[in-house]
Amino acid sequence: MAMKSAPTEQYMRPQAVELQARLLEPRRFLQILSGSRQVGKTTLVRQVAQRSGLPYHYATADEPTLRDAVWVDQQWQTARLLAAETDRTGAVLILDEIQKIANWSEVIKRLWDEDTRGRVPLQVVLLGSAPAMMFRGLGESLAGRFELTPLPHWNLGEMREAFGWSLEQYLYYGAYPGAASLIHQPERWMRYVRDSLLEPVIARDVSLLSDIRKPALLRRVLELACVYSGQILSYTKMIGQLQDAGNTTTVAHYLDLLEKAGLVAGLQKYAGDTARRRASVPKLQVFNNALMTAHSERTLAEAQEDRAFWGRLVESAVGAHLINAALTEGCQLNYWRERDREVDFVVRSGQRVAAVEVKSGAVGKLRGIQAFDQLYPGSRKLLVGGDGIDLEKFLTMPVADWL
Repeated sequence: MAMKSAPTEQYMRPQAVELQARLLEPRRFLQILSGSRQVGKTTLVRQVAQRSGLPYHYATADEPTLRDAVWVDQQWQTARLLAAETDRTGAVLILDEIQKIANWSEVIKRLWDEDTRGRVPLQVVLLGSAPAMMFRGLGESLAGRFELTPLPHWNLGEMREAFGWSLEQYLYYGAYPGAASLIHQPERWMRYVRDSLLEPVIARDVSLLSDIRKPALLRRVLELACVYSGQILSYTKMIGQLQDAGNTTTVAHYLDLLEKAGLVAGLQKYAGDTARRRASVPKLQVFNNALMTAHSERTLAEAQEDRAFWGRLVESAVGAHLINAALTEGCQLNYWRERDREVDFVVRSGQRVAAVEVKSGAVGKLRGIQAFDQLYPGSRKLLVGGDGIDLEKFLTMPVADWL
């Protein structure tokens, strides 16, 4: 299928429509746009600002030079001048990578409250690529002053509309819009994903979350989680694979940091009302299939020929769709296993629970689903692929529609 050229200049994600509507309302809340790197936050907010018709000022703290509270104040003053030049229609200030400023939330609170008292018609949008850091600052100082728009990785429907991708391309290349133009050069695409997309997250974002005493181990944990996405792997076995002197607590901590950065997660076993954190063996899951294939050293054709690997890509794509939905739809994602009975994914939203089994080939007896239903009667039972729900349809619909 032919790929569209430079489509992200025209394509607008659904979250853009909501954000634009909020900016055109009377000033009420700070707007927070949060998501991992390379999901299109900056492109989206620039599109929205341009289409709103309001004058805007954009600045980013993601620069080599040190940014501080004085820098934030300077950018704010520049935007205030823009707002003063309008006939009370207002202006927009966009601050990118705001979480890199020390004590950023206190500075933002002071300036926002000054504008509230002075009735300055300045709308403010804050962007951050380390969601956990953003939430920490929001909870400390800005309670009641903001609206949050989480921006997940792109889904199949978006990649198809923006780039003309097929299901097979999405399963293999995942959903990084910035890498889309490189897919016809597989080796170059793999290097770009590993070096230009993943390395900045490790070197910049994760280091903001915690003091990383073993950066080499952190990188190995990421690589291991990508390679084994879709598989249940104990922390003890991870240690054996990593060939490192680290302990299971360190590996679990690093996996948790990688989840907060929106790269990979260790799904916990479903246990009714609560999931057993740390106590259960995790199931590794990427947020984006590109992370899995960029570490596989297989081309698209080679991946399709390897039926076992392709089956894992299919399962990981479903898992990625579900885990990204957890960011925007407020659901909880786990897996379930008892002895030799297993369910690929368990999705919970409020009191609604769905057991999801993924099949890329012939379907035999669904003993895991049957055993789960006996323990948790009343849950929905979904088969994706095989003679169940069409995979393409499942990956293009909101998860809430299946609950």
